[in-house]
Amino acid sequence: MQSIGYYNGKTGPIDQLTVPFTDRGLYFGDGVYDATTAAGGVPFAIDDHIDRFFNSFQAVRIPFAMSKAELRRLICDLCAQVEGDCHMVYWQTTRGCALRGHAFPPEGTSANLLIYISPCQMTPPEQILTLMTAEDIRHHMLNVKTLNLLPNVLTAQLAQENGVDEVVYHRGNLVTEGFHSNIMMIKDGALCSPPADNWILPGITRKHLIQLANKLGIPVKEEAITLDQLFDADEVLVTNSGALCNKVSHIDGKPVGGKAGELVRRLQEAYAQWFNEETRTQTF
Repeated sequence: MQSIGYYNGKTGPIDQLTVPFTDRGLYFGDGVYDATTAAGGVPFAIDDHIDRFFNSFQAVRIPFAMSKAELRRLICDLCAQVEGDCHMVYWQTTRGCALRGHAFPPEGTSANLLIYISPCQMTPPEQILTLMTAEDIRHHMLNVKTLNLLPNVLTAQLAQENGVDEVVYHRGNLVTEGFHSNIMMIKDGALCSPPADNWILPGITRKHLIQLANKLGIPVKEEAITLDQLFDADEVLVTNSGALCNKVSHIDGKPVGGKAGELVRRLQEAYAQWFNEETRTQTF
């Protein structure tokens, strides 16, 4: 099969599985999620993503009962059942099922787990992206990967209507991230990123690029980036699990970057090698 779904122990075609009417994720977005990409049935960086998932549900006090090893085994078993070269691997937990009430449901209510694996296409590293800026109107727990994504949905639609690939969120003059990506830049030979505080998601791809930069001897700076600095960057980068790392040519219609292509190429090639080696050689 090309795709597969899972909900609380039931497995089957995605379009045939159902979620209970009282799942708190439906009316509160009361849950967290994570996602990665699988190649040849092997999910990439699965341990990093599961670690972040555990940090997320613990931060919002969801009583998820499965261990990291159990969740890892389940996800990998599901990935092994699908056919095709590349898949998105998505999973989420919600605070269980209960009649609508803002406070937590009664003690002992079990968390729900939903997983699905579906075909996807990764953005090739040579694709150049265009961006636009938008004021960041999201909540104050952006380091937690919650289901509360309405502002992201509205911004994604705005980007589509304006013919750009991603949005640079900012709070005042400070850059935060994109609606589904981290934003980084190259300046004076260094890889630069906003710090991993509560204003951005601690992206796995962001983390990996920092590790690769350290390995390659490229200086790394994790500090606040202003919009002015971003427009003056030698290169602007968009990073996420579905694309790894792409350069940007324009922001708000203004040309940016184009001055450190060789450094970006080194990072992209090192990351592609890491991705290919892990997804081809891991066994579970």
